[in-house]
Amino acid sequence: MSESNNYQSSDLSKQQEVKMAMTAWNEKGAARTVAYAFGLGILFGVGLVLSLSTVNHVSYGIYMMGLAAFHMWEYIWVSMYDPTKLSSNSFLLNHSTSFNLALLAGFIEYWIEYLLFPSMKLMGWISTLGFIAMVFGQVVRTTAMITAGRNFSHIVQQTKKSSHVLVTNGVYSLVRHPSYFGWFIWSISTQLVLFNPICTAAYAYASWKFFEDRIEDEEEALIDFFGNDYVEYKKKVWSGIPLIK
Repeated sequence: MSESNNYQSSDLSKQQEVKMAMTAWNEKGAARTVAYAFGLGILFGVGLVLSLSTVNHVSYGIYMMGLAAFHMWEYIWVSMYDPTKLSSNSFLLNHSTSFNLALLAGFIEYWIEYLLFPSMKLMGWISTLGFIAMVFGQVVRTTAMITAGRNFSHIVQQTKKSSHVLVTNGVYSLVRHPSYFGWFIWSISTQLVLFNPICTAAYAYASWKFFEDRIEDEEEALIDFFGNDYVEYKKKVWSGIPLIK
C-alpha cells in the first residue's frame, strides 16, 4: 500500500513537473522569450555577415538587421515602460497573419527576382534610399514611443486609465500618430531596400489600409477620452498617414 502511494505521488510530481516546464513556453514564459530573442539575434548576425561579406546580398543583409532591430525594440519598449504587460507577444512577431504573409511575400519576390535578374538585387541608389528611409522610420517610431511613455500601447485602448494623458509635445506636435507614420515609412522602405517593386506597391497599399482602419477606431476612443481637447488637436495636426486627415 505504501509502495502504491509512492508511485502515485511520483506520478503526480512528474505531472506537475511537466506542467511547470510547459508554462515556460506560454506567451509569458521565459523559455519562449529567450527563444524569440535568440532567433532575432541570429537573424541580425546573419544579416550583418551578408551585408559585410557578400556583394549580391548586401541589401538582404541590411533588411534582416532592420527586421531584427525593429522586433527587438518593440519588446524593449514594453519592458521599460509597461512591464506588467510584458510577454513574448511584445516582440510583435505574431502581430497578425497578414503581417506574416507580407514578410513571406517579400522573401519570395526577392529570391525569385534574384534568380531571374541577379544584377537587379545589387545595392543601388534605390536600395540606399530605402535604407535611409528605413532608419528614419525606425527612429521616428522609437522617438514617438519614448515620448508617449506609458500612454503608448500596442493595442488600441477602449477604456481610459487614470494615468492617460493627451500627448501633444515633441514629435506629436508634428503628427498625431508618429509611431504609425514611422511604421508606415519603415514598412514600405524595407521593400525598397530589397528592390522588390511588387511588394513595395503592395506594402504601401496594405499599410495605408491598415492604418486607415486603426486610426479611425483609435480616434473614436481618444475623443471619448479627451473630448474637445482631442478634436482641436486633430484639426491642427496631420495624422501622419497620407490621405488620412
